[in-house]
Amino acid sequence: MLNSSSTRDTIAAIATAPGQGGIGIVRMSGPASRDILHTLFEAGGDAFSFVPRLMHHGWIRDAAGERLDEVLAVWMPGPGTATGEDTGEIHCHGGPAILAAVLEATLAAGARMAGPGEFTYRAFMNGKYDLTQAEAIAEMIAAPSRQGLRLARAKLEGVMGTRVAALRDLVDEMRARMTLSIDFVEDDVDDFDAAGFRQLLSRLQDDLRALLAGYGRARLWREGALAVLAGRVNVGKSSLLNALLGRNRAIVSDIPGTTRDFIEEALDLDGLPLRLVDTAGLREGEDAVEEEGVRLSRQLTGDADILLLVLAAGQPVSSDERELLFRNPEKTLIVVNKIDTAGEKREKALTAHGLPSALPPVAVSAKTGEGLEELAARLRAFTLAQTGGSDGTGDLAPNVRQSALLKSALEEAESLRGDFDAHMPHDLLAVRLDALAATLDEVSGHAAPDDILSRIFSRFCIGK
Repeated sequence: MLNSSSTRDTIAAIATAPGQGGIGIVRMSGPASRDILHTLFEAGGDAFSFVPRLMHHGWIRDAAGERLDEVLAVWMPGPGTATGEDTGEIHCHGGPAILAAVLEATLAAGARMAGPGEFTYRAFMNGKYDLTQAEAIAEMIAAPSRQGLRLARAKLEGVMGTRVAALRDLVDEMRARMTLSIDFVEDDVDDFDAAGFRQLLSRLQDDLRALLAGYGRARLWREGALAVLAGRVNVGKSSLLNALLGRNRAIVSDIPGTTRDFIEEALDLDGLPLRLVDTAGLREGEDAVEEEGVRLSRQLTGDADILLLVLAAGQPVSSDERELLFRNPEKTLIVVNKIDTAGEKREKALTAHGLPSALPPVAVSAKTGEGLEELAARLRAFTLAQTGGSDGTGDLAPNVRQSALLKSALEEAESLRGDFDAHMPHDLLAVRLDALAATLDEVSGHAAPDDILSRIFSRFCIGK
């Protein structure tokens, strides 16, 4: 578990991604960084000394003095570093064996292995970032799209922290007014501005709602929309999944019930991430495994952001398909597949089923590829419509943790308004304001419990 006392150590880790590469980096942070570099680095002169922030060319040796690799090394004194501490980096060749040997040498020279997220944790503890910025680093690394990257970058630049600080200032203003009225109650002085207090509270509620709305709009850019292929057996759902992906991911067979579990794959629709899921066909399962697959399929259709109801051209619509459509009309896109085998014109295939949906049906052939570009364009437009037309560039999107806390703050503010309108004593209203302040402080990390911090930073990769 991460804790503030451990920041007196010097930590080390491989900072680049696993696998082979032209360059790999071993990073250190802590008071012994410079001494460890001096111990391991060979620059060809006894009087060598590291010039801060200057790359030095030389060799890295292990504990026995054997040369490991030709490298570039740099030392950066704190507090003007990413972690706020003295920092050292060794830029070596990016082979796994080389990186492991260099890391082992730093550990033998006095560093200890860093835990997940410990470099960012030290930056947070040293005031380089608030918690929203620290979380944004992990969100940038995991961003599935350019727009998702923009959303994370806004938080890294401190926009979220600034907005939360402004909310906190509103609460402090209300606390000051409330405290003043409590302090002077015995003097029979009633200068409390109820209208002004109510106005501040309304501003707080509006700003909290705006942040939470940003979470809803930007979720699809950050996480990817869940698009579920549903329909009865043998309508070509798996073939359609393979065609959209451009590769064979799902097994395709004429045998009914081939797909017995769901298959999820990522799809990029011109920068918009999509989580495309193929499900088991709608029918009564012939065994326990298939029954479970059908049950999961029905659950996924309920969770979907977009439901792709796949029908087969020339076949009547089943009761299961009708029930599925009428249960989710606002998020359903009808896809009429197998138009190459139905012996019908495209227009007839589209109108034969006569089913209502949020958008006109689209006719495709997973076998020949006809209509796939139109389907992809329709999917993208349908998903964008669910973001309110937002392209992800102007939104400030709290993550799940932040949005849960902001929702709690909004509920507390609404309860405060109810108590205020009911003329509850001011000292009781002050308790609600204290709870509001504590919740907002937890968003930015100023009052986050140690176990919460450990849980957040443990999700980071080692070396970050």
